[in-house]
Amino acid sequence: MTSTLDPDTSTAPHYAETLAEALPDDAKIAAVRAELEAAGVKYVLSCWIDLFGVPKTKPVPMSDFEALCKGKGPQFAVHSVSFVPELTAADSDQIPVPDLDAVYICPWDTSTAIIFADLFWEDKPYNVCPRQALKRTIHAAAQQGYVGYAGIEPEFIVMRYDENGRPVKAFDTDPQQVGGLRPRRQAYGYDVEHSLDAMPFLKDMMDMLEGLGWNLHDVVAEGAYSQFELDFHYTNLLEMADRLVFLRLALKEVAKRHGMFVTFMPKPTTGDWRSGAHINFSLRSVDAPDENLFERPGGGWSDESRYAVGGLLAHSEALTAITCPTVNSYNGLVPRVGGLEGGTVTWAPTNITYGHNNRAAQFRLPQSRYCIENRAADMCMNVYLALACTLAGSVEGIVTETDPGEPTDRDLYSMTAEEGEALGIRRLPRNLLDAVSHLQKDELIAGVLGQTMLKSYVAYKLDEWERYHQAVTDWEVEEYLRLY
Repeated sequence: MTSTLDPDTSTAPHYAETLAEALPDDAKIAAVRAELEAAGVKYVLSCWIDLFGVPKTKPVPMSDFEALCKGKGPQFAVHSVSFVPELTAADSDQIPVPDLDAVYICPWDTSTAIIFADLFWEDKPYNVCPRQALKRTIHAAAQQGYVGYAGIEPEFIVMRYDENGRPVKAFDTDPQQVGGLRPRRQAYGYDVEHSLDAMPFLKDMMDMLEGLGWNLHDVVAEGAYSQFELDFHYTNLLEMADRLVFLRLALKEVAKRHGMFVTFMPKPTTGDWRSGAHINFSLRSVDAPDENLFERPGGGWSDESRYAVGGLLAHSEALTAITCPTVNSYNGLVPRVGGLEGGTVTWAPTNITYGHNNRAAQFRLPQSRYCIENRAADMCMNVYLALACTLAGSVEGIVTETDPGEPTDRDLYSMTAEEGEALGIRRLPRNLLDAVSHLQKDELIAGVLGQTMLKSYVAYKLDEWERYHQAVTDWEVEEYLRLY
């Protein structure tokens, strides 16, 4: 029901300051209900988003649709399940208000619809609601005259369980065998044979996305065995965030029907290609919603695009704590990997700089479109927070005319540390602890999340790091057990 081939250029979504102000009117409720019932929908999942971008819900029958829309449906003790312990068992529950402009009928089960919702607590926007944080940031940017748009390039690996219950790549015609040989080449990237092998799964996935009207452009067999990337059309920030969350659900459901599962873990196996989720971001003016501010009239990159890059560079480390949010994320942000299929260069960003079509830089200015591509992002991110921080950093850069310096249009993988330092190029955080340490000190990101959500996010991520740091890995056992 949100299907459209063209990006939404309407005004920014309304950010309601109170629960009463957020409730949809009777006419809207009746129109959406009629449309859902005409499509055969019998069940509704009104989904709020937790701290880590995961949707949560309580399914309701269509007979309770009006109550749901009026804030009289299921309530949630969000603080009991979503890693936000600032409230206690004695505090009020949160109330989700469905956004009737964010309705998705599930292609894998058309009797069911998912509606994205905003959380309220004691009549106000809940301060640990990531979707509210994005809407608030969109509203603030619109007050300054800017509207953000994004496209995201999701990458994932399709897996299955073998006869011994072990997870293995779903599409791997060259499995490792005792005494056998495996091709020393990038066997999977763009390969026709491997694409054909995966077509039963890919057909269902492509048909689903086409049915949603997302304007799917292509599917890519990526560098790792059983790894794929999707390319679909961009849209406004709130709808793109909703789409990515819905896509994660949809891909998992399609895979289940083929006896497989999808993982968005950036590096599920050692020496493999990283799965990312590059953010392609652009801005338009509220007064000229059909014009991309990053393109100079007549062609070429505008001053606004440079200043936006400057703003993003200034907050890069803290932003990376949001866009690359797991311990595992940083296993992929390395320049070279021994034994990587196809060579040792990863094509992953490792340096905080920008360049024209330079895939080794964190921020790439592509040759085919006027947007800023952040390559340091993966599918584990809370996309609402990631897009909110991206928007805030870009707008700050434009307002303050932040100079990004000269682009780095050279091979960063062959650059020495001394050369990078001479050019003023910083290294991306090497691990989650490094990134979170910067996040704690970044005032702009703190303003986007709010102090309560920032405190909860940082506390959980520091705990995640400590639990990881205390674990003994197979690598450590193999490296040290008999050496010393």
